[in-house]
Amino acid sequence: IVWQTPANPDYIFRNGRHVRPYYFEFIAHVKNRWAGKTIVDLFTDEFKGRSHDYYVSAVKCGRIRVDGEMVPVSYIVKTSEKISHFLHRHEPPVLTSDVLILQKEPDVVTVCKPASIPVHPCGQYRKNTVVGILEAEHGLAPLFPVHRLDRLVSGLLILARSASKADFFRQQIEGGMIKKQYIARVAGEFPEQEQVVDANINHNAREQRSTAEKGKTACTKFTRLSTNGVHSLVLCEPVTGRTHQIRVHLQHAGYPIANDLLYLSFSIDPMCTNCPDLVPKG
Repeated sequence: IVWQTPANPDYIFRNGRHVRPYYFEFIAHVKNRWAGKTIVDLFTDEFKGRSHDYYVSAVKCGRIRVDGEMVPVSYIVKTSEKISHFLHRHEPPVLTSDVLILQKEPDVVTVCKPASIPVHPCGQYRKNTVVGILEAEHGLAPLFPVHRLDRLVSGLLILARSASKADFFRQQIEGGMIKKQYIARVAGEFPEQEQVVDANINHNAREQRSTAEKGKTACTKFTRLSTNGVHSLVLCEPVTGRTHQIRVHLQHAGYPIANDLLYLSFSIDPMCTNCPDLVPKG
């Protein structure tokens, strides 16, 4: 394994892009649904990446504070209080080392987003994001994503370099003047005729999953490009733009994305004939 000395000291390149561990303070104001909970229960319920015992320890030693002050583990939080969480961050690595800039203009940057990299800070990612990498390595800041691509999705990504330009694109998208297309490899032999899935999308922010049930209206058009009987390439054209819409609608139609670990395991029945080689084991 050859270690490279990166141009930016935040990163290490070793079978992908790693971020050097760093200290960071998360700050948030108490939301209405948080009020009335103990400080430990709040973190345990809302931020499931760490254990209950970790949060107890963090409160006791002062890594978690309310309005800058240490509080007991039994402290009941109140609306609008400021909560801070100081910790040593270890971001997960991403699979690729580069974000290719396709075109840079005074008010817009267009890049090719690789799979495995989030668009903007979220969850465990901050520096290992498209926005973070472009700022660290190209001095491009601030950037305003015009649209999102899921972390595991690759494709064309447009970022505005000003809030006013981002608002211009937002109006274009909401007015139906900009259309987006995706290509997905799905399990099974997708029907030859165009399929329209019109199913509401309900997104659970805590679980980071969406389901086709009562929620916001959503519609996607699907057209088969090719198939080998086991998998199919499908052109996906979202009419609306809900979180995980394409993935959920393909699952709902019975043809989940073939390597989608989040939704594939929830969508295949042991008797499924669309994807006999993809039935989960265990």
